[in-house]
Amino acid sequence: MPDTSTAPAAKTTAALAKSLAICIVTDAWHPQVNGVVRTLDTLRSELETMGHTVHMLTPAMFKTMPCPTYPEIRLALGTRKRVSEIMANWHIDAVHIATEGPLGWAARRWCIKSGRSFTTAYHTAFPEYIAARTPLPASWFYPLFRKFHSASSGVLVATPTVRQMLTDHGFKNIVPWTRGVDSAQFHPMPAAYADCTLKRPVQLYVGRVAVEKNIEAFLGCKVPGTKVVVGEGPVMTKLKAKFPDVQFWGAKSGAELAAAYAVADVFVFPSKTDTFGLVMIEALAAGVPVAAYPVQGPVDVLGDRGKGPFKGWKKQIAALNNNLEVAIQDALTLERTDCAEFAKLYNWQAVAEQFLSALQVEG
Repeated sequence: MPDTSTAPAAKTTAALAKSLAICIVTDAWHPQVNGVVRTLDTLRSELETMGHTVHMLTPAMFKTMPCPTYPEIRLALGTRKRVSEIMANWHIDAVHIATEGPLGWAARRWCIKSGRSFTTAYHTAFPEYIAARTPLPASWFYPLFRKFHSASSGVLVATPTVRQMLTDHGFKNIVPWTRGVDSAQFHPMPAAYADCTLKRPVQLYVGRVAVEKNIEAFLGCKVPGTKVVVGEGPVMTKLKAKFPDVQFWGAKSGAELAAAYAVADVFVFPSKTDTFGLVMIEALAAGVPVAAYPVQGPVDVLGDRGKGPFKGWKKQIAALNNNLEVAIQDALTLERTDCAEFAKLYNWQAVAEQFLSALQVEG
C-alpha cells in the first residue's frame, strides 16, 4: 500500500535483489507482546526468506530495568559502549532504527559518529502516550522525537494521517511504509467459532492494557454479550476490579492468539492514539469485523466509511462512529467473509520490499 488508494504492488529493483546484511535496532522485543514486536519479527522472517541476513539488536542482549509506570517494558542499560562494539563487529550493509529508546539513541549516536546513514520508523505516538500518563501536553515532547528522527535518511511511517501529523510537527524525510498480516496464522476458524460457549456477541480487544489504549471506553459500553480482553499491562488490576464481568485472558501469541480472534463476533479498537493498529488487520484476517472511532489509525486502515482505503474495494468491513456502542452494533451486521478477503490486501512480501527500498545501503 504505497499510499492511500491502491493495494501494494510488487516492486523489483537491483537494490532489492542484492543480498544484504541488515541491522534492525529495537527497544521493543520479546517477551513483549505488541504490534511493534510482531511487525519486526514478521519483517525479519520475510527478509530472511528473501535471502537477506538480519541482525536484531534488542534488549535481550543487555542488562535491563523496568520502564517507569510500565514494568512489562524492559529498558536496556549500558548501551553506549556496547552498542558501538556490536554494530562495529557485525559488518552491516544497512541500519534501521525502529524505536526511540535507549538502544535507538545509542545506535543513532554510533551511526552519526561513524558516518553511516540509517533509517528510522515512527511506530508509536509516544508524545501522546506520555501526555496520557502525565499532566503535560504532547506538544512538549515533540521536539525530542523530532531531534531523534532529524538525522534519519528516511522516517518510515505507516499511514497518511500520521505522515501529515509529523509533517505538521516539522519532521522531514518521511517515507510510506505500510503493514501486513500473516494469513497463514490469522484466518477464519469456523469450528472454533461454533464451539465457543461464551454468551454472544463476543466483543474482543487485543493489545496493551494501558491507559493510552482507552480500553475503559470499550468496557463501559452497554452492548449485551461477552467482553474479552487479550493482553497485559499496567492498568490490568484496576480494570479487573472495575469490570468484574469482563473476561481477561492475559497475553496470547501464536495459535492461541489466532484462536482468540476467530471466536469473536466483533473486534473493538478503542484507541485514539495508535499510528496504525496491526491488531485490526489480524482480526479482519480471522473474519472479524472491526468497531472503532473515526480517528488516525482506523481511518487509514479501514477507510473513513469502513470500506477500506483502496480503489476497487466496495464492501464494508468495519464500522466507525464517535459513539463506540453504535459502532459495535453496526459492525455486528457485517459479513465475516468480506473481512477475511479484505485482509489479504495487506501482503507481507510487498511490505518487506517497501522497507528494503527505503534503506540506505553502504557501498
